[in-house]
Amino acid sequence: MMYRTYEDMPKIKLPGDVEVKISDSTIRDGAQMPGIVFKTSHRLKVYEWLHEIGIEKIETFLYNKRDRVAAREMLDRGYEHPEVTAWARAVPADIDLALNMDGIGEIGILMSISDVHIFDKMSLKNREEAEEKYLAALDYAIDHGLKVRCHFEDITRADMTGFVIPLVEQIIERSPDILIRICDTLNFGLPFPELDVPYGIPTIIKRLKDVGVVNIETHIHDDFGLGIANTLAGYWYGANWSNLTFLGIGERAGNAELEKILLFLAYRVEGFQKYNLKCLVEFARYMEKEVGIRVPRNKAVVGRNIFAHESGIHTAGVIKNPFTYEPFPPELVGGKRELLIGDSSGTEVIRMKVEDALSELMHVNAKVDKNDMRIKAIHQDIQKLYDDETRRSCISDEELKSYVKKYFMFEPIVKKDAGRNGEEKE
Repeated sequence: MMYRTYEDMPKIKLPGDVEVKISDSTIRDGAQMPGIVFKTSHRLKVYEWLHEIGIEKIETFLYNKRDRVAAREMLDRGYEHPEVTAWARAVPADIDLALNMDGIGEIGILMSISDVHIFDKMSLKNREEAEEKYLAALDYAIDHGLKVRCHFEDITRADMTGFVIPLVEQIIERSPDILIRICDTLNFGLPFPELDVPYGIPTIIKRLKDVGVVNIETHIHDDFGLGIANTLAGYWYGANWSNLTFLGIGERAGNAELEKILLFLAYRVEGFQKYNLKCLVEFARYMEKEVGIRVPRNKAVVGRNIFAHESGIHTAGVIKNPFTYEPFPPELVGGKRELLIGDSSGTEVIRMKVEDALSELMHVNAKVDKNDMRIKAIHQDIQKLYDDETRRSCISDEELKSYVKKYFMFEPIVKKDAGRNGEEKE
C-alpha cells in the first residue's frame, strides 16, 4: 500500500461497539486556571462554540450570581447540545442550587476518594465517614429527580480494592446506569494495559466494568503531560465519555485538550463525522484575544505555526504535495497554510512568493524558475541579513515585494560574477 495522500491513510477502529461522547469543562474546571476570569459573555460564547462543534454536554458551577446568570442564558437558548449540567460538592446545599435552576436535569457530585483528600483535605475521621457523606448526597440528588455523575477525585492515588470498589457497588445498587467519572487529578495515571492499580487507567476501567459500571468517563489532568494518552486509553479500554477543556486550560498544568481529542477522533478514528472542527482555530483566537489565554505558536491543532513552513526542505515538500509535511489539511480545523521566508528557507519558497508578488504588482501570471539568477540574488540578500545577525524575524510579504521591485522591475538583469580566467560562476 502506498501512502501519498490524506485519503490513503487508514482509519483506526475503536474496540467494542459503544458510542463514545464528550463533555466539556472549559467554563468550570478551565475557569479555575489562575489569572483567568470568565465574564458572562465569555461563557456564553464558549457555549456557542461548543454547540457549533457538536459537543454533547457542558458542566458549570452555580455558586455565584454570574454562574447562575450564564447557566440561565445557556438554558434559554434551547439547544439540544451541549446539555447544560451542574457541578456540586457532596452537600445538599450545592445540590439545591441545581434543583433551583429550572432546566438542569443532571449534576456531577464530587467524591474525593484518596486518603490524602479524605483525611488531610476534608479532615474526616475515617473512610466510612466519607462513604456515608457521598452516599447521602447521592441519595438526596436521586430522590429529587436528578441524574447524577459521580466524580471520583484522585482515583490514581486511591485504594481501589479497599475503598473504591465497595463504594461503587453501593452506588450502582442505587442507580445501575449511573456514570462514574475517573479523575486522574494529579496525572499519576498511565495508559498501559498491563499496569495494575493505582496507576493503570485501563485496569481501573476494567475493575469498574467487572462490578457492573455501564458508563465511565475520564477526567485527566496533565501534570506529567499524559492527559491525551490517558484519555485515549480510556476510550480504548471501555470508557464511553471523556471530560475535556478547550486548549487544556485548568488548574496547574491543566486538563486533556478538547481540540486534540476532537481531531484524533474525527480524523483518525472511524465513525466520528458528528463533530464540526472547522471553527477550532477561530475558537482559539477568540480565547486568546478575549479571555487572555496565551496560545503557544507551536500548540497542536490551533497554534499559529501548525501550518507555517520556513525551512527549505519543508517548504519545497509542501509546495509539491502538502501531505509531505502536513498530517491533516488546514481547512479541517479552520486553519490556513503559511509559507514563510527565514534563515533556513531555500529558493523554492522564494520562487513561489516572487510569483505571487509579481501577480499582485504587475497583474501577470508569472512563472519563474527557482534557478533564475534574480531568485538567487534575492536569496543571497536575505541570507546576508541573517549572516550579519541583523535580522531576527521572517521576511514579510511586503518586504519581499521590495526585492521583487528591485530585481524584477527596476533591475531586471542580474549579472553573474566573473570567476578566474574570465569564466562565469553563480
